[in-house]
Amino acid sequence: MSSDNKSDRSYFAIIALSVVLVVMSLTIYGISQSGTGTGTGTADTISMSGYAEQKVTPDTAQISIGAVVQADTSEEAASENAAIMSAVIEELKALGLEDKEIQTSYVSVYPIYNYDEGRTITGYSASNSVEVTTTDLDILSDVIDRSAAAGANQIGSISFSVSDEQQEELREDLMDEAVADASSKAEILADSLGLKIKGVQTASINEGGNNRVYYAMDAAMEMEEAGVSTPIQPGESTVSMSVQVTYYIG
Repeated sequence: MSSDNKSDRSYFAIIALSVVLVVMSLTIYGISQSGTGTGTGTADTISMSGYAEQKVTPDTAQISIGAVVQADTSEEAASENAAIMSAVIEELKALGLEDKEIQTSYVSVYPIYNYDEGRTITGYSASNSVEVTTTDLDILSDVIDRSAAAGANQIGSISFSVSDEQQEELREDLMDEAVADASSKAEILADSLGLKIKGVQTASINEGGNNRVYYAMDAAMEMEEAGVSTPIQPGESTVSMSVQVTYYIG
């Protein structure tokens, strides 16, 4: 083989090797750039939660009032029950409650069986109950006592809650406090990492609050018989808000 051919082959081999090296360099650069971009999407933000709450006196109450009557026939049971509940509703309206605040929640008439001598019907039971919702908490004792006096023998739990209107009044202050809580914690975390908060990427809120007080019928009946007004205390309810904020850092 001539020296010229050897030189040509060496020349083309060098060119080919150079092309391969250039392609490899471009590939490695692309991968490194892609990796850097992906890391930036997650590494330049931090998420932090914030929380705030206030104790408030509930302004709304719900109470279940009903009667259960047993009689020999279904007609008698239903009739006696209807008479009692009509008297109860009359008392409730006399206290100033409107129709929209008194809602029927349960009605039933069913046979009572005796299984000692086979499955025989010994009578009938009629039930009827209404749910009272009111923002006039001062009349709750009268609602219970006068309902019991009218014949109600199924007074259920009292549920106290904070109305939407009252929660809306607290909403702005709670949001400011929750956001400030999240921001303070984010600043501390960023500072410990040697970074600064640059802005907010996303934010969301979650609101809540509830309080329930349960009332025993037996105690109320004893107070009614003794001529003592039933004491009702709404206590306090917690209205809270939490936020989740994602911050840009750098």
